[in-house]
Amino acid sequence: MGAMEMRPLLLLPEIILFLGGLIVLIGGSFLAPDRQWVTRVVAAMALLAAATVAAVSFAGPAEMAMEGTFTVDVTTGVARIVAALGTIIVLALASDEIDGSPRESETYALMLFATTGTLIVAGADDLLVVAVGFLLASIPLYGLIGIARTPQAAEAAMKTYLMGALFGILLLSGVTILYGVTATTSYPDLTDRLADAPARAVGAGVVAVLAGLMFKAGGVPGHFWVPDAAQGAGGAVAAYLTTIPKIGAVIAAYRLVAILPETFAWPLLVGLLALASMTLGNLAAYWQSDPRRLLGWSTVSQVGYLLVPVAVAGRSDLALPSLLLYLTGYTITNMSAFAVTTSLPECRNLNAYRGMGRGRPALGVSLAVSLLGLIGTPPTIIFVGKVTIAAAAWEAGDAWLAIAVFLNTLLSLFYYLRWIAPVYRFGSASEDTDAAERVTWPAKPVSASTAATTAVLTVLLGVGSGVIWQLVT
Repeated sequence: MGAMEMRPLLLLPEIILFLGGLIVLIGGSFLAPDRQWVTRVVAAMALLAAATVAAVSFAGPAEMAMEGTFTVDVTTGVARIVAALGTIIVLALASDEIDGSPRESETYALMLFATTGTLIVAGADDLLVVAVGFLLASIPLYGLIGIARTPQAAEAAMKTYLMGALFGILLLSGVTILYGVTATTSYPDLTDRLADAPARAVGAGVVAVLAGLMFKAGGVPGHFWVPDAAQGAGGAVAAYLTTIPKIGAVIAAYRLVAILPETFAWPLLVGLLALASMTLGNLAAYWQSDPRRLLGWSTVSQVGYLLVPVAVAGRSDLALPSLLLYLTGYTITNMSAFAVTTSLPECRNLNAYRGMGRGRPALGVSLAVSLLGLIGTPPTIIFVGKVTIAAAAWEAGDAWLAIAVFLNTLLSLFYYLRWIAPVYRFGSASEDTDAAERVTWPAKPVSASTAATTAVLTVLLGVGSGVIWQLVT
């Protein structure tokens, strides 16, 4: 079949998710408040079906759908599987947090719509499709953040909306400029035409598109909304918004940078964005006392690491596999850390975790494993991810980026340890008793189990990272 045919069945995972979202949205309005859990089951089934379809078609050759505007390849397959399974983890956290709440079905529907948008961005081979996916992934996010109906959530939703509007305009402006100078939005055609287009116009257009994608990813310069949203939104939503949107945005950035001509210093620009994100995120996280806000800044720094392979796109054979490996590892590890915060929702200060290692040993170990995993401690999967992205940078001749990854990893050690330390800090007998009483509050059972499962998975994926590497190369 030719590349210019529609072939909608190639987009079956995205179609399943979108239809699942519609069924959940409409079906939820007919269900009694104590029966809303049915929509959660439907959402989970849609996600599982999408992941299964993606896995079945994973090993096939790269194909084009929708008249050449959407690519179905290994990269798209990884995005589909990781995003779908990540959202299933979020549904597990939500079952503890919003079960029986008035906006339960709407929350699940918005997540399915946002995940669909993320996957469209990930597979897009055309700037207009990137723009459509960006809007479909962003608009539900504003509702998800504000659905908690607290002053903090309202402020975070407004900030995210205004930032999203600004960076959405930037993205659309960039698409317009690039179309104006090349008369196309298709990546295969852009590859040839950008080299002959006016360099300044191309530079302005690409910078604007990348800025829009950085908002979606939560990286510099579009990062300002992330810490507020992570702190103000519900725990399940915070886990979602710091993880899933990144998958599509970073892959879209990779696809774009890979087609750019050498008429502009793209590798240096993206490298500087990576350096700014990882350094700013790590420095800002150090001063946080709210665990979810700390994880919000942590996620800004993680975008910096994810941008390293983007900066060396096309110049290292390790770039794309290391990016996909890191995205997979980050999704599981970040979900594990957030699962601990949703299992003990009353603990909104790092000191509130004092003595948890004794009061709830399994939860304490889960937290320690997930935070050490985010640092990149062996044998977790992010350790392998960091080694491979640094190797990709080194292979491409960007030794300074590899050194930046190493130095920022050391820097991150301090603020993650600020959270781990109270968990295993024990003072006088009376203080120990108070701490033990505090953490014997009933932990949310599903969240606690999810935290333990994902923490174990972080280590198992690290040990078995060779298998993942074979799949993505």
